[in-house]
Amino acid sequence: MKLHYRELGEGKPFVILHGLFGYSDNWQTHGKKLAEYYRVIMVDLRNHGHSDWSEEFSYQLMVDDVKELFDDLQLEEAVLLGHSMGGKVAMLFAQQFSELLDKLIVVDMGVKAYPPHHQQILEALCTLDLSKLSNRLEADEHLVKYIDSFAVRQFLMKNIYWKEKGKLGWRMNIPVLKREMDNILGALEPQECLVQTLFIRGGLSNYILDDDIPQIEAIFPDSDVVTIENAGHWVHAEQQELFMDEVLGFCLR
Repeated sequence: MKLHYRELGEGKPFVILHGLFGYSDNWQTHGKKLAEYYRVIMVDLRNHGHSDWSEEFSYQLMVDDVKELFDDLQLEEAVLLGHSMGGKVAMLFAQQFSELLDKLIVVDMGVKAYPPHHQQILEALCTLDLSKLSNRLEADEHLVKYIDSFAVRQFLMKNIYWKEKGKLGWRMNIPVLKREMDNILGALEPQECLVQTLFIRGGLSNYILDDDIPQIEAIFPDSDVVTIENAGHWVHAEQQELFMDEVLGFCLR
């Protein structure tokens, strides 16, 4: 699948893969900063953002999509960064195509399988009938019944857009994402990868626990795990300055 992407800057490639329910627009601020040093390519994964929707959805397919983008843009010696689900895609890509990467950055995602934990969000999204809404405020009034966090609701609502006058639509394929949730939460294959890797976790997040680090290091032996305090799963948004310091410190050393 040909993926939609946004590009900024020039030089060595720096590819960014968003997380579940996100898309490239979530990384615009970070991309502008990184573009001072790199050719930044912010990708929309399949069934997200401006990329095509498909009934077929798996990590291998997403890796194949990213590899096609690498081939089309003739990318090599790239830095690859992925958050959450995008982090899992990035890790699997690094396992299979390590020769194309210089460094790997995984944001708040481990290698283990995760128990179901998106039920409230999925219920909120699946019960939101966009055909009955006349504005985004009405969407928030529905989502707040399920989701307390204003930031999470705003993040989700970035996926709502005007398909045409008076008609709202989603930028993510909710039925397929719901159907494939068990696969999305599955474990990474335990194949050793020697790409130099930085794992960044939020201190308030439970996605990477101290007990998970030996398993991470077994698969990525040339890796470091850093913690950014006072940040949860969206660590890059919640502590943007500290996050960028860690990313650039790792990449430019």
